[in-house]
Amino acid sequence: MDPKRWSKPVTFEEDTRGGYRTITSTGEAARVLLTKWPIAKGRQYRRARQVCLDVLEGKKPPSEARRAFLDAAREADVFVRDQ
Repeated sequence: MDPKRWSKPVTFEEDTRGGYRTITSTGEAARVLLTKWPIAKGRQYRRARQVCLDVLEGKKPPSEARRAFLDAAREADVFVRDQ
């Protein structure tokens, strides 16, 4: 099993038309934050990007990336289903 994989997935609303996407790993979260995030600013957004990079480099556990992703979603007012 990939050590950067999350123990529980996170489903979020990807766009304003009601499209949803489920994230299961730090790598997926980093891609979303870098390419598809609705607001490319904010303290939690910047923190989530950095934490994802730290996890991918083996400096932090995947649970921190998941938590940071959820914080960034709250900051951006993105609907999230935390499973």
